[in-house]
Formats: sequence, C-alpha cells, structure tokens
Amino acid sequence: MKILKEIIPYVIVVIVVILIRTFLVTPIRVNGSSMYPTLKDKEIMILNKIGKTVNGIDRFDIVVLKEDDYLIKRVIALPGEKISCQNGNIYINGKKLKDKYGSGLTSDFEPIEVPKNSYFVMGDNRENSKDSRYIGPINKNEIKGKTSFILFPFKNFGKVD
Repeated sequence: MKILKEIIPYVIVVIVVILIRTFLVTPIRVNGSSMYPTLKDKEIMILNKIGKTVNGIDRFDIVVLKEDDYLIKRVIALPGEKISCQNGNIYINGKKLKDKYGSGLTSDFEPIEVPKNSYFVMGDNRENSKDSRYIGPINKNEIKGKTSFILFPFKNFGKVD
C-alpha cells in the first residue's frame, strides 16, 4: 500500500504530460528552409493544437500540417477567396496583397478559388517551398495547429511575427 501511495504522484504527472502533449501543445521541429528567413532549419517551436479551434485561422498565421511529413507554412488565402500571382505579386480577390513575409521571387500561377474549410498556404521562402502552389489548398482538418513561439535555440527564444 505504501508503494502505491509513492507511485500515484508519478502516474498522475505522466498522465497530465500525455494529455497536454496530445490535446494542447507539443514541440515541433522546423525541417528545411521553406520558412526562411522567419524560421530556420532545426529550430524547435511550440505547436498550439487548440489555437485553430479557439482563435480560428487568420491570414499570415503560421500553421503546421501533415503531408508526408510535418510542414510549417504561412496562411495566405482564406476559404472562398481567389488567389493568383502575376509578375511576382500575389493577388487576393483581385487586390494586391501586402506581403511582408515572402522572400525570393514568387512564381506566377493562375487564379485558384480556395474551397470552403480550406486554406492556401505558402512558405516564406517562395523559391524553395512545397506549399499550396504544388499540393493545392489545405483542408482545415489537415492543419494540426498554429505555431508562433520558438523554444530552441535559446538565442531565438520567443514569439515569432
């Protein structure tokens, strides 16, 4: 009985950690340079799994989705919007997007209407990103959560714009 009393606090801690990682937040690692210069390869971030439910998903949010691997991208167009790129400029519903995050030349593409419950996502490094230009709009159910906080390396610790 005494051993059981000693073990119970440890079991509770393990259960709480598992619940937090499963439903609330978990660490996620940046793989590659598709979000450069905003995010760098191998940075560790916090994936907020309930953020998309509680606060919704807005333009320019950084989201994590599951394709073959986890991908970290920025939301550019919202459900029902029409997005295109002409002469390196992105247009949403015919209006030029003020895009302070994109780096490199964005290759032109024909207008795409983003379906209901879907988002058009792109990497900030527009010349080196597997994103909605190639894999199509992302259904909300494929988005695992939002991220905006770097844990490691410590010199980059903090909130990301």
